[in-house]
Amino acid sequence: MTPSTQRHPAFRLLIAAILIGALFATGPIWAKPQDQERWNKKYEVDAFLFGKQPVPFLKNNVGLLPKGKALDIAMGEGRNGVFLATRGFDVEGWDISPVGLEKARHLAKEHNVSIQTEVVDLESAELPKNEYDVILMMYYMQRNLFPQIKEALKPGGMAVIETYNVDYLKYQDFRPQWALQTNELLEAFKDFKIIRYQAYDDGKEAYSSIIAQKPME
Repeated sequence: MTPSTQRHPAFRLLIAAILIGALFATGPIWAKPQDQERWNKKYEVDAFLFGKQPVPFLKNNVGLLPKGKALDIAMGEGRNGVFLATRGFDVEGWDISPVGLEKARHLAKEHNVSIQTEVVDLESAELPKNEYDVILMMYYMQRNLFPQIKEALKPGGMAVIETYNVDYLKYQDFRPQWALQTNELLEAFKDFKIIRYQAYDDGKEAYSSIIAQKPME
C-alpha cells in the first residue's frame, strides 16, 4: 500500500468525528439539555405551576396592544399566550420544554383557541425581523434578547416584558444576574415609545413591567 492509502481510513474517521461534533455543537434545541430536563421535570405535574391566569399587567393592558401576530418567549405552560389567543391574537409560543408546551396546547384547547408552539433553546435563538405585532417575555431574563425583540417587532408593534428586579433580592434567594436593575427596561427601550411602565414592590416580591412601542417607519 502507498502511504496515502494507509492514512485514508483514519482520515475518513477524523472527518466523520468533526462533522458529528459540529452537528451537536450547533443543534438549537439540545444546546442546553440540562435546562430542558430541569423544566420538563418541573412541568411534569398535573397542576399548572404558575396557574392558568395571565399576569395582571398583561390582563389589565391587553386593550392597548395591536391585534395581529404575537410571540410568547419562554411560554412555559401558556397562561399568557393563551390569554392573548382568547383575545383574537395569532399566537406562537417558544420554550425549551416540550412538556410545558404540551400543557400550553391543552390550556388553549380548554379555551377553544389554537396556538402554535415550537421547542427552542432561547440562548441560541434568532428572532426573525419585522415579524410580530406583539412580543411577550414574562419572568424570563435574557438580556441579549432585548435588541432582537426590538428588531423582531413590526413598526408600531409592542413589547410586553415583566420579571423580577433587584428589590426582589431582599425577599428571596435569587440570582442577582437574573434580576432587572433599576430602570433597566426603560433604558433598554429608550428609543421606543413607553406606553406603560411600573416598578412594583409590595414588601414580599418586586418586579418591573413595561409595554414599549416600536416607532412607525
